[in-house]
Amino acid sequence: MAEAAAALGQFDFAGDDHVVPFQVEGLDVRGRAVQLGPMLDAILERHHYPAPVARLLAEVVVLTVLLGTSLKFDGKFTVQTKGDGPVDLLVADFSTPENVRAYARFDRALLDQAIASGETEPEQLLGKGVLAFTIDQGKFAQPYQGIVALDGTSLEDIAGVYFRQSEQIPTRVRLAAAELFDRDDAGKPRHRWRAGGLVAQFLPEAPERMRQPDLHGGDGDDGDRPHGEDDAWTEARSLVETIDADELTDPQVGTERLLFRLFHERGVRVFEPRAVFDRCSCSREKIGNVLKGFTAEEIEASQENGEISVTCEFCSTTYRFEAAELQPAE
Repeated sequence: MAEAAAALGQFDFAGDDHVVPFQVEGLDVRGRAVQLGPMLDAILERHHYPAPVARLLAEVVVLTVLLGTSLKFDGKFTVQTKGDGPVDLLVADFSTPENVRAYARFDRALLDQAIASGETEPEQLLGKGVLAFTIDQGKFAQPYQGIVALDGTSLEDIAGVYFRQSEQIPTRVRLAAAELFDRDDAGKPRHRWRAGGLVAQFLPEAPERMRQPDLHGGDGDDGDRPHGEDDAWTEARSLVETIDADELTDPQVGTERLLFRLFHERGVRVFEPRAVFDRCSCSREKIGNVLKGFTAEEIEASQENGEISVTCEFCSTTYRFEAAELQPAE
């Protein structure tokens, strides 16, 4: 009797939109990997972003999911870029335990110029600025924010700098996004977005093994200071760097198969996958409470034909309020 094929979400086959935690005991490495499909496609297609913008936001969503699912408490993890390039804002947040939303802002004229001149690499579109990682544990704790510079390198490399500065944990991040053009079950042309990523961290029992080469000190630093990176981390990092972008996004590869390809000689273990969903945290009640804080003059200025309309930038849901219901009681 033939064995039943593994279904999406089962332990031995995570499939799309499921984060897979893993551990490589032989290298003292832990991490998470993911392939995003329908969830990501819904976020991007909702706004009809131009392809270069969609690709950038897809990488930010992957990074947010990989890091946000590591939270051990109820809260929100946000990744945000602010730069002087054509894509001046990217933001994605993960609300525990499983909800993701994202948004991009760009200057259409500057983006068209960049596309026409072939300047569509991520660092060219983002320009100079900052990448911020924010952890919010709610009203009973102060938010924590780590900031690193957008310095003309990839989001992968910038995320690695963040970990070195904030947690001092050797970390390697890989990110990729891809457009798929195929046909649906009825034979009609179909366009979809996919993305994938992996984060690997070196976490040996002896903290002194986590030493790394110093970050470059700027002008006058010859970069020749001695260092002694652990051999296990050198091997793990080298393996992660062999990943092709196609492997991170190809549904025929799959997360577990990729992890096996990378680490099987060292004994990789995968754990129960965690599903993530395209769900916005906006609501009529939340927006109404914000509007009720407006003065009578602000309400008057915001209304049109006796109505105030507010559209969520993340999910594009429009909420409408009668101006009368927002007036303070006399």
